[in-house]
Amino acid sequence: MTPEDLEKLVSREMPFGKYKGRLIADLPGNYLTWFAREGFPPGEIGRLLALMHEIDHNGLKALLQPLRRAPRE
Repeated sequence: MTPEDLEKLVSREMPFGKYKGRLIADLPGNYLTWFAREGFPPGEIGRLLALMHEIDHNGLKALLQPLRRAPRE
């Protein structure tokens, strides 16, 4: 895990599936758990989903809040 990976969690959208278009950091825990059980996809998206699963599973989602961009006025 790198600081850049954490930035990607709050800026990268899910590219496919039921939650396509939702930020990876905003995916529901049960969806992340499903991937953990069934297998994460290959490549960077799978690595980011696995990281988000660990963060969610350990109750650390609040750590991502300071990394989120402020809404534009």
